[in-house]
Amino acid sequence: MKSEGFFLVKNGDANQAFELRSFELSDPKGDEVLVEVESFGLNYADVMARRGLYQDAPPMPCILGYEVIGKITACGPGAKQDLLGKRVAAFCRFGGYAKHVVVNDYAAVPVGDQNAVELLGLCTQGVTAYYMAEYLTPIHSIDKVLIHAAAGGVGTILIQLAKLKGSRVIAKVGRAEKEEYVLGLGADHVVNYNTSDYIAETKKHLKGEKIDISFNPVAGSTYKKDWSILDSGGRMILFGGSELSNGKWGIFSKLNFVRKMGMMMPIGLMMSSRNVLGVNMLKIADNRPKVLEHCLAKMVELYDQGKVTPKIGGEYTSDQLAEAHAALEKGGTTGKLGVRWV
Repeated sequence: MKSEGFFLVKNGDANQAFELRSFELSDPKGDEVLVEVESFGLNYADVMARRGLYQDAPPMPCILGYEVIGKITACGPGAKQDLLGKRVAAFCRFGGYAKHVVVNDYAAVPVGDQNAVELLGLCTQGVTAYYMAEYLTPIHSIDKVLIHAAAGGVGTILIQLAKLKGSRVIAKVGRAEKEEYVLGLGADHVVNYNTSDYIAETKKHLKGEKIDISFNPVAGSTYKKDWSILDSGGRMILFGGSELSNGKWGIFSKLNFVRKMGMMMPIGLMMSSRNVLGVNMLKIADNRPKVLEHCLAKMVELYDQGKVTPKIGGEYTSDQLAEAHAALEKGGTTGKLGVRWV
């Protein structure tokens, strides 16, 4: 069948990187289903791909996008036939910036008639947060948790999951207007890294104690800083490298990014009884798709129970894709960004 989608055709600024093109899409086979897309979500990995900094991105021209909200209009012969006609939240391995996408049936979970951007927040951001905070290394009530980019899509979910467990949350943000926002989500303390040294401020809040978990999508220079206040038994979870996206010097920026991270011997982890965990949800999707299915179903369940609510950072129409991308890249948004086809 023929469909349309936004193709990434060149690296660089958002207003020059995408073209709306027609393309041929194969009918669903095996356990695949066809989703007629209503809305698709934006993720920081999309910005990294646009900047040419995401090694897992497909070669250009390509269609980015990991998640969609839409209606299943066709099912492969081996797919769950009861999904036909249902509105779903669905994962895709790229291809989300299109009017139609084919996904595996286990990557699609039925949803109600709730706001599409809220539902999109359950997907990449919600599943990433749930995987880290509940599946990979569960948060405990006695934990002291530092959350970077706390006003973002993943960060806002992490705050809510951590507070459901009764843990103490230190939220790191970069703008004054985000401080009250994260406190309103339940954060116990907030640190603004643009107006103070976030490590010094975190130490003040901890009053001599150290953190048990750092959720860090920034990496680079923040790695050693977080390590310096990580307690015995602590876990640093690295799930991004947004500091790299600010680099302006190509390979030199990448080398400097690696230099800031430093090198660590495994025996050092054992001797200090501290842990570093890397998370790349694309690899989990490729190699352990049932984990994604489990985490998405759990997030939808928590959402339906009113225990977790994804925060809407911006609702855009398809003719505003470049504007949405630029807003995400600048870091001025809070919560999830979604794009609706018009």
